[in-house]
Amino acid sequence: MFKDYNMNQVVLPMDLSYKLQENDVAFAVNDLVETIPDEAFSCFLRSTGCPAYHPRMMMKLILCAYTQSTFSGRKIEGLLKDSVRMMWLAQGYEPSYRTINRFRVHPESQELLRHCFVQFRCQLVEEKLIDDEAIFIDGTKVEANANKFTFVWRKSVERYSAGLVEKSNQLYEELLNQDIIPAIERENLEELSSEELEEVVQELEETVEDFDKRIEESTDTNPFFGHN
Repeated sequence: MFKDYNMNQVVLPMDLSYKLQENDVAFAVNDLVETIPDEAFSCFLRSTGCPAYHPRMMMKLILCAYTQSTFSGRKIEGLLKDSVRMMWLAQGYEPSYRTINRFRVHPESQELLRHCFVQFRCQLVEEKLIDDEAIFIDGTKVEANANKFTFVWRKSVERYSAGLVEKSNQLYEELLNQDIIPAIERENLEELSSEELEEVVQELEETVEDFDKRIEESTDTNPFFGHN
């Protein structure tokens, strides 16, 4: 089960779309992800536990952040509080950076993100919005032409030349290795799991007990302690 996520609901988050320019890059990202068939997200469904954020929403947030050269989960989380386009795409939800990073390392997410990146970049090159050597998106250029984008998920990459698709895959691999994976790893290293935290607390308690024991032994044996 997923948390309710509806881009057509008439509630406050929907009003945020009026704050965006008609050709904002967020609309291009939204249109791209909306072409992904529902069955592509079936692997994320679970029957127990708290409803998950909809993977369609998570895909939009991550891809839109990438268009702004933002790869850190913490910074993506920050954009959800500061960026109107990200608030609109999230429709009021604010997943934590931990949730964002967990989603990004899911095997199915990795393939979907790669496919979206390749399709998006191929169309950017064909529209001559970026050159063939650009690793990703010049946000200003995309925003100026975002309303030109039309996406068809089924066999979408087949309409592009094999060389263009191969180049896009290669550049995505570079992006993963140079920016995305290092950002996730840094944030993972900054955190301790609950088990690790318990181990640290236990070690500290043992250290304090050992210190107290040494002080007590010193008091018993040292003539300068414990005597008037």
